[in-house]
Amino acid sequence: MYYRRKYILALLQQFDGTLDNLNFQKLLFLATRKQEKKAFDFVPYKYGSFSFQANQDLHTMIKLGNVEREDRSWKCLDSSDYKSQLKKEDVSSLNWVHRTYKDFNGEELIKETYRKYPFFAINSKIANKVLTVKEMDKVNAQRRIKDGPMFFTIGYEGISLETYLNKLIINDVRLLVDVRKNSFSMKYGFSKKQLLNSCESLGIKFLHMPQLGIESQERKELHSLNDYKELFDNYKKTTLKENKSYLAQLKDLCEEYKRVAITCFEKEVCMCHRGVVAKELGKMKDWEIVQKNL
Repeated sequence: MYYRRKYILALLQQFDGTLDNLNFQKLLFLATRKQEKKAFDFVPYKYGSFSFQANQDLHTMIKLGNVEREDRSWKCLDSSDYKSQLKKEDVSSLNWVHRTYKDFNGEELIKETYRKYPFFAINSKIANKVLTVKEMDKVNAQRRIKDGPMFFTIGYEGISLETYLNKLIINDVRLLVDVRKNSFSMKYGFSKKQLLNSCESLGIKFLHMPQLGIESQERKELHSLNDYKELFDNYKKTTLKENKSYLAQLKDLCEEYKRVAITCFEKEVCMCHRGVVAKELGKMKDWEIVQKNL
């Protein structure tokens, strides 16, 4: 079993086996603030801090028989002692969150997370109902609204879905364009439907533009920088040349949305065709938008 799932089950067991979904997300968030290596990352969502990965893990553990969903609550069905399987510092984080928040109700937990971590309240539907005007000022100060146009490239290699989405939020990205040929990933959150849903739930538009992608078979046998150079040279001569209209469409989208990011897998832009796309955009007539890799 994944270590992070043991942490979820240990948290449920710490609170007598059952937690309301909203309380679960808030307590998991608070507990992970005490971890040196956080088991989960979070995004600012409709009711504050939310982990897509934790939510997915819970649904997977329903199928595995570890938990069940009762109305709006999660119930642990597994009798194994999961705290005993955790690292000492992670046990301490669970003990701390139970000791500190065992008597808090749902609204009190929401207020606590909003007050201590205002960034995670920026997309909340209820923040103005539970916070004072002064507290809301702190939340509003965390909103990333940028005036100038900007063009970004971003890869998801080595980071969680939540960390990836937070990069988009912090940079006020308004449109994410997926330039993979095949918008599928074995990594949770990065297949087309998952990425579309998570982006749009956070107010970020999503568009898949496979015409600018590279066929998977062409990416085999890449062992050196020279291999990548040959791949990208061929990509410019074929795919980009044959799909100039889509490059022009991407330029138009940048003018419309002002802050746009294109995405693929690789962390390093020099190892990814999105870097070639960005360079070709930069050569287009009247292109004056600053570019940055996230």
